[in-house]
Amino acid sequence: MNRPIPGTVEVAVRHILSDKVTGFLVRTRRITWKDGVFRVRRPQSGKQTVELNCPVCDASLLAEVRTEARTRRTRVVLGVLAALSAIVFFAAFAYAVHEGGRTLPEGQSLPTLFPVSVVSIFVTFVAAPTLFFRSRIYNGVSLLDAPKPRRLHGIKPVRVRG
Repeated sequence: MNRPIPGTVEVAVRHILSDKVTGFLVRTRRITWKDGVFRVRRPQSGKQTVELNCPVCDASLLAEVRTEARTRRTRVVLGVLAALSAIVFFAAFAYAVHEGGRTLPEGQSLPTLFPVSVVSIFVTFVAAPTLFFRSRIYNGVSLLDAPKPRRLHGIKPVRVRG
């Protein structure tokens, strides 16, 4: 079994072989890739830039690695923001149902907070799951911007199975 080593993180350098978008009304995107797994050592403090080589085209890619404490802190912040977004979603939804279901006398309109609650429902409907899943997969390693020929690469976290 491949257990994680303390002070390191496993990342996959992904080389995109093809990226095709087909369809007119219903668009389908099909991406094929090959990737290689690398184990990167985390720095003791701050950020560190490491060089990774693509196993397919041998291109040199620069990645930025953050400390384990900073990574954990960022994951917790993203999780808390996801929870707050879920709370705002349910509160705004309850308020919109409460205010929208009332019968108003002729000539009177809904309070100004009603459109704000409707907008916040739509925003948090997308934000809460996005923040939640980002907090689950964040590993503290990010790809630095590559020159044009090397933009067909990505760095993804390796999923731990077990």
